[in-house]
Amino acid sequence: MPDTDVNFQSQIALIGCCSAYCGTCRALKDGACKGCKLGYDDGMRDIRAARCAMKRCCLIEKKFETCADCPGYEACKIIQDFFNKKGYKYKKYRQSLEFIRKYGYQKFIQSARSWKCAYGRLKIPE
Repeated sequence: MPDTDVNFQSQIALIGCCSAYCGTCRALKDGACKGCKLGYDDGMRDIRAARCAMKRCCLIEKKFETCADCPGYEACKIIQDFFNKKGYKYKKYRQSLEFIRKYGYQKFIQSARSWKCAYGRLKIPE
């Protein structure tokens, strides 16, 4: 699927900088969350006001889709500190970013569509 495909780009917009997949997130669907990246590109939300350092770095400074695109990913203090937090979801976000780095966004989205929340089990492509 080419990167210029509007539907594909809208699916990538549902992936947070940390790899949280908002496309299946119950909180987003219920209106309790605005999503990780939604509303910044059209000016509905001000990215400069975002509390998330990872989001500000990824979207403002580096202009990447997610931290998976960053060549400095492995040495990045922001992302590594995020991964070192206690909690199961941080391990899953690390796995997801590494999956994107290895297999790309299309394979990630195909795998993530079946999740019940912002993270889940990844199916290794054949």
